[in-house]
Amino acid sequence: MSRPFVPITPSAGWHPRYTFSAAVRAGDFVFISGMTAADGNGQLIGEGDIVRQTEYIFEKMARILADAGLTFADIVETTEYFTTLDGYAKTADVRRRVFGGGPYPAATGVMVAGLIRPGALIEIKATAVVSGTATIQD
Repeated sequence: MSRPFVPITPSAGWHPRYTFSAAVRAGDFVFISGMTAADGNGQLIGEGDIVRQTEYIFEKMARILADAGLTFADIVETTEYFTTLDGYAKTADVRRRVFGGGPYPAATGVMVAGLIRPGALIEIKATAVVSGTATIQD
């Protein structure tokens, strides 16, 4: 069965039991699945520390982007799901480091009652564009 996308599976840290792709490319877009701070063995990194979890998620995302030939500069949108606002403001510092001080991609933050991964305080998904530099028409 043909699909309208090509899966992107990182060379390390992606368990074959998952029933979803780490990311998919569809046309000029790469859609990165929501991810928590679980390592390749399913162990949560940064238990109780939303900043460390956020850093680890972006470390995983960097590997996926690299496998797709992209960088954080190609991300145009993120969605972040939070289970707590404790430490939330500190995640902005992580975003500043990751995205190099701006301009920043569009973002949505959603407060949720819980995530599937026990102990996860944040889950992040993203969309990147493969081709060219955007311009704004007046």
